[in-house]
Amino acid sequence: MANRRELKKDINYLAAEILNQAYMKLALMENVSENDIQPIMVEAIEMRNEFVARTNHPDGKDNKKIVKAYYQTLRKNLMAKTVELLDRIQALG
Repeated sequence: MANRRELKKDINYLAAEILNQAYMKLALMENVSENDIQPIMVEAIEMRNEFVARTNHPDGKDNKKIVKAYYQTLRKNLMAKTVELLDRIQALG
């Protein structure tokens, strides 16, 4: 597993990518209103904050197997949430 710094960079990148997709959808699609896309953008920011906080406080600090499993689950959850938000953005228009 990569270090926590790399994981935090990945989290920030994915959150920024969601926000970029939302802004592009808002700018390019005339039938998408700001009220439709704003909750998704807020959720992306909350996702970023939640996952960075979870990265900073792993379970079972003394047991390497528990920590490794924790970060694997964290990455899976991060990717699932990212795909969910991007799918919601794509479904708007």
